[in-house]
This record gives sequence, C-alpha cells and structure tokens, in this order.
Amino acid sequence: MWLPSRFTLKFAVCALRRGVLKSHPHVLRRGGCNTAAFMPEAAGFEGVSGRAALQEFSVSNSEDFWAAVARQRLSWVRPFHTVQDCDLSRGRIKWFQGGMLNVSVNCLDRQVHICPERVALIWERDERGSEVRYTYRELLEMTCRVGNLLKRYGVKRGDCVTIYMPTCPLAVASMLACARIGAAHNVVFAGFSAEALAERIRDAQSSIVITMNQGVRGGKVTELKKTVDTAVQSCPTVRHVFVAMRTEKLVPMTDRDVLMDEMLKEDVVCEPAAMNSEDVLFLLYTSGSTGKPKGLVHTQAGYLLYAALTHRYVFSYHDGDVFGCVADIGWITGHSYIVYGPLANGATTVLFESTPVYPDPGRYWETVERLKINQFYGAPTAIRLLLKYGDQWVNKYDRSSLKTLGSVGEPINTEAWEWYHRVVGEGRCPVVDTWWQTETGGICIAPKPSEPDEEIVPGMAMRPFFGIKPVLMDTEGKVMTSNNTSGALCIAQPWPGMARTIHNNHQRFIETYCQPYPGIYAFVVLKKNMKIKEEDLYKQLNSVVSEKIAKYACPDFVLLVKRLPKTRSGKIMRRVLRKVVESDLDSLGDLSTLDDPSAVQEIIEGHAKISTKGQ
Repeated sequence: MWLPSRFTLKFAVCALRRGVLKSHPHVLRRGGCNTAAFMPEAAGFEGVSGRAALQEFSVSNSEDFWAAVARQRLSWVRPFHTVQDCDLSRGRIKWFQGGMLNVSVNCLDRQVHICPERVALIWERDERGSEVRYTYRELLEMTCRVGNLLKRYGVKRGDCVTIYMPTCPLAVASMLACARIGAAHNVVFAGFSAEALAERIRDAQSSIVITMNQGVRGGKVTELKKTVDTAVQSCPTVRHVFVAMRTEKLVPMTDRDVLMDEMLKEDVVCEPAAMNSEDVLFLLYTSGSTGKPKGLVHTQAGYLLYAALTHRYVFSYHDGDVFGCVADIGWITGHSYIVYGPLANGATTVLFESTPVYPDPGRYWETVERLKINQFYGAPTAIRLLLKYGDQWVNKYDRSSLKTLGSVGEPINTEAWEWYHRVVGEGRCPVVDTWWQTETGGICIAPKPSEPDEEIVPGMAMRPFFGIKPVLMDTEGKVMTSNNTSGALCIAQPWPGMARTIHNNHQRFIETYCQPYPGIYAFVVLKKNMKIKEEDLYKQLNSVVSEKIAKYACPDFVLLVKRLPKTRSGKIMRRVLRKVVESDLDSLGDLSTLDDPSAVQEIIEGHAKISTKGQ
C-alpha cells in the first residue's frame, strides 16, 4: 500500500474488486476556476491555477501543501515544527511533530465561539418524525459533562474507553469527551456479539465501557446492556459500565454499573487536554481481515485534518448545508463523515438510527425532505435494495434540497449508480463514488473535487484526492508508467489521515501493508441450471480475465461453490474467505452475523480438495 516498490493484499484486492485502474494520458483542465476562492491556502502556491494543478502541487510539494492547510484549518495550542517524518519501509508515519492541539476544541469550542446556536446534530431517531436537534453549545456542554464523569471514575490521558452504542448524540459526545480529556476511544458496532465485543475490549485494555440499556433499529429492540454484561465477564480490566437509557425498560444493574444520568451532576466546563499531534485519538477494529480483530490506530492532527478536508471538497460542502451520512457510527465512515469531518467544518450532521426500509422503503427520501438534507452519503447495498421497490417511493418526496449524492463501502454497479443519479438526484446531482477504508482514514479516490464540467463515469471513483498519489504496479512490485496498461492499485506516498499502526502489533502492520501480497484466489457461484466441468471453468475464467483485465490478474486457484458467506444485509464476509485460503481455520473469528453459517463449511471442504490436487 504505502511503498512505490511494494504491494499489499488489502489494497491490491480492493483495486481488483473495483476493476483494475488503467493509466491514461488524462489531465484535468487547469483553467475554469478561481483556485484561491476554491481553496484559500492555494493563494500562496505559486503558479498553481486550476484544481488539477492544485492536486499535482499537493503531491509534488506535499510538505508545503499540508503545512499550509494544517496551519489554516486547525486551531493549535502549539504550532508544529516538522510537517512529516515518514519511513514507510519501517512503518514509521509522523505528521505535524511538535504541534499540540485538542480535537474536541477544533470540533466544538471553535464553532461555539462563532455560532453557538447553529445545529450541530440532527438525531433522526428510529421513530420517524421524532428527530432531535442539538446546537453546538448543547453538544459542547454534553461533551464536557461526559468528560468530567469519565475523569471522576478514573479515566486518564492515554486510557482507552470502549463505546458500544447505536448512532446517537450521546455516542458522539462520548467520543468527543474522550478526545477532550486525552483518552482514546474504541467504538464497537452495536450489532456485534458479546464475544466480538469482549475481544475488542480486551485488546484495547479498556477499564470503562459506555453502552445503553437497549438499542432500537427498524422497529426492533436489541439488548445492548445484556450483551455488555456477557462480554465483560471475560474482561478483567473493566471497572465500570456506564449505562444510558434509550427506552424506558429497566435493566439489571450491578455495583460495577453507573447510570449516565450521573453526568447531569457534572460541570458544563471541562478543561481540554493539550495533545501531541501523534497521540492516539482512537482505535477502530476492522470487521475484520483476520480472525483476531485488527485495531487500526489513528492519531490526532493528521486524521482530523484529512477528515475535514475530504468532507469539504469531495462533497462540495458549504457553510449552512445539512450533511446526511446514513452509516453507523461504529464504522470508519461514521467516524470520519458523521462526527469528525463535519463537526470540524462547523456543519450540521445527521445521525440516522433507523434502516432504509422502516417503516417503508421511502424512509431515506422522507428524511431528506423533512430535514432538507443537501449531501446524502449511503451504501450501494441500500441503493440496490431500494431500487427493487421502484421509483414511486422516491418520487413521493421532495428531494430538491439535494446537491451531492455519495456512495461508500463497496463498489456500486452501473445500474444502481444510474438509478441513484437519474431518479434520486433527478439527474442534477453529481454522484461521488468514494474509494477508501479504515486504514486510509478518509476518502482517497473520488470523482470530486474536479472542474465543474468534468465527466463523471458511472461506477468509477476516478480521481485521487489532494496529496494522494496512486500508482499501478506489476506482479514484481514495479511501477507501471506506460499507457493502456493495467495493474494493482497502490498508494505511493504517505498522507496525514492514514493509520499509524495496528494496536500492540506494529510488525503485523508492516507485514499487512508494506509487503507483497500472495497469489490471487477466485470463488465462483454459478447461475441456476448452469453446468460446467471445473477444469473447463478454470480455463474459461483465466481466458476472460487475461483478455478483459490482465494476465497478472488470472487466479491461481478457482473454487466453485453454491454460495458465499454473507451477512444478513448481503455483504460478503471476505475475511472468512481469506482465512480459509490461508488455512487458518482457528482464526475465522465471529460468525454470528452470517446469514447461513453452513456456507463456510462447504468452502472449507472445497478448499481442502483443490489444495491437495492443485490447479
């Protein structure tokens, strides 16, 4: 991923899933916009005119670009003296050294000084039409109360607090409270099992867990406190569990448990800790690439700057817009584009607690109409689902407030993209198909920013963001520079938002992201009534891949299966496939979210056969 002379499994696989990037003699037009008006910092970049030239400058003059942006976009307690100190061969990544700041101050206090009564959060509760709004002043007060509560119960600078909550204002305040007092947070998706939660608590060595009595989503209630009670039985580091009330149902409480109502006794002022740029801001465990959860570490200044900048320019966010990201707060999308990016930009950000089809398939679009959402950021899985219900559920509601549509989480197929653009966006809203992941911290490739009249190709991420230098590499790890060629997509130089390490396992970080990836392995599901010999399938598949993509992409192994392991929402659990291929069956990890666990056994047996005979 990081080195121009190396591959990584993670990023190479993503490139293949998206379709291999082809190099073209393609340069964006340099004219057509006032560069300084577009990005004020660009006024100091000599000879830079146009957004394409600005992107080129951000790569070729990386330190100058990021230094100027960091000085202007963030509020510092103490200025940095070194822009970057990176040695990717050793996985050393340091940005803005010497600088000190507080992330919560940048997200809250800064906005309160300017516009305290601006709405910071709109909590779109599961119960339609019952949204709750919080101003920046109210969110700052809630954050300070939670921060003081955490300190009263012994949380210190450098500790890690685990948050197991659905998408709600208190979850946001808890994240920002950790940042305010100098603690890291570890947000765990509130749909994970007790076993998965326990693994993440133990790895983070949390002494405090924050949760709710119950969660509500799609009209269904989940027993969050009960899950936490089970999880902490195997977590000896946990001293206290803070419990907020989402419903009126009382839950069993022990001496270890503390009702979050206690925060009301706390002061609304909490002194922010001055944090070094490279202090840990949060851990976020992938869903995961391996059986053992992989805790990616993101730090203070670089992550916040990158989240804010990508939010501003990829989505064409402007002051006063309502930004609607419908992801869950437990994923990196929720971190970067519900919490940190929007709040650092002083935006009004939507917290969506429900599902796309509750109480009916018009839920998203009714929410857009009622909240007057300007930017809508969702997942292709949901778009494909809603497409099946037809246009009537979209056309029923006024979507004239929409200005930009976004796609995140996986590739979006052309049919879904075109429906999203033509029906949802009425053919007038650009669709930004964004390529990134937990490890990158923020969007790396997307159609925007670009010149206003630049083409957007359906289903393609298209253009690197500022400071991102994508390269094509062959199977030998060499950069490919000729036209009309294809290869694995890698990123050649560091950027501020990238993960710094894997918690407690830096060697694993280096091996995962800075070393060559193994052979390619294909899983094939045939259409109904399709019959073909496996050896013929192998030949045909290699022929098609070689012709349509490249010879290097031909799989070394092809396994014919009846079905793939998928979550109940339809997402393929690639980490399970990867562990089977690696013959690491003891590390398959949590399978509780699988729709049909028997699919895994079929794949294990099939892999054992082809491993024995080879292909």
